[in-house]
Amino acid sequence: MSDYNPNYLDFEKPLLEIDNKIKAIKTSASASQRDLDNIESLNKDLQKNINKIFSSLSDWQISQIARHPLRPYTLDYVSHMFSEFIEIHGDRMFGDDKAIICGLAKLDNESVMLIGHQKGRDSKDKVYRNFGMPKPEGYRKALRAMKLAEKFNLPILTFIDTPGAYPGIDAESRNQSIAIAENLYQMSKIKCPIISVVIGEGGSGGALAIGVADRLAMLQYSIYSVISPEGCASILWKDAAKANIAAEALSITSEKLLNHKLIDRIVPEPLGAAHRDYNAMYSSLKSNIIEMINEVRSVSLPELLESRALKISSYGQFESQ
Repeated sequence: MSDYNPNYLDFEKPLLEIDNKIKAIKTSASASQRDLDNIESLNKDLQKNINKIFSSLSDWQISQIARHPLRPYTLDYVSHMFSEFIEIHGDRMFGDDKAIICGLAKLDNESVMLIGHQKGRDSKDKVYRNFGMPKPEGYRKALRAMKLAEKFNLPILTFIDTPGAYPGIDAESRNQSIAIAENLYQMSKIKCPIISVVIGEGGSGGALAIGVADRLAMLQYSIYSVISPEGCASILWKDAAKANIAAEALSITSEKLLNHKLIDRIVPEPLGAAHRDYNAMYSSLKSNIIEMINEVRSVSLPELLESRALKISSYGQFESQ
C-alpha cells in the first residue's frame, strides 16, 4: 500500500514506481553522483512506459483520463493562457452558480468572452463548485455573458468539463430543462463567433448548453457523450462494472467523434496526457484556439450564422447501407 497514490489511475501504476524512484533521488541529501546519473536512465524508462501505455488506450481508459484528478480545469487555463480576466457573477434572477465561470478576458491581443464549467480539487472545493454540475442559474449566467459578447461583437469561448447538469429537486424546481433549452436556442442564432472546447468530460445536456458553436474542438483525451459509460451500463445491463463495454459502444472519444464529423478538430495533448505537462497543454490549446478564432473571423456574420444552422441541422443524419 506504500505505493498507492490516488493521483495515478490503475493503468498508470507502472509510471508511479518510476516517478517515485526519480523523486527519491532528487530529494535525497545523500544521493551519490551515480544515483544522479541514473535519473537519465529512469527518465528513458518512464518515456518508454508512457509510450507503451498511451499507444493502446481503450475508450474506458480515455474516459478515466478525461476525469483525472490532476487534469487542468477551466480556471487553470484562465490563469495561464489569458490576461485581464474580469469575472461576471449571477444570473440576475436567482443567484451565482459556482459550477460555471464567466468573464471577459484577453487572449494575446484578442478580447473574448470566456465561459466554462469548473470542478473542484479538494473536498471543500468540489462541494463549492457542485462537482462541476451547473444549476439553471449557471446556464442563465452563461447566456447573460453571451448576450453581452454579442453586443460588443466579442468571440465567445466555452470550456466544457462537466459530468452533466445538476439533477437535484431544487434545480428542477427552477426549470433546469428550460434553462438548457433556452441556451441551445439562443446559441444557435447569437450574432458573434462561438468556439467550444471539451477539456475533460462532456456530459449530455449539461455540456450542450454551452456547446453550440461554430467550431467545436476536443482535447485528445477528453470525452463527449449523451450519458456516462457507468450510467449506460447500469441501464442496459444493470451493472455499472460493464462501463468498459459501454464506453466502446458509445463512441465518446475525440477520434471517434471526429470520424463521425461531430467535432471539428482534436487538440493534441502532451505525452502522458494534459496532467503530466501543464505548460505544454496550455501552449497546445492556446495555439489551436487562436487558429479557430482566425478561421471564424475570416467569415462574414451572415455566412457564419448560415454555416452554424447547417451544422446543427446535419447532426443525426446517417447514410443507409
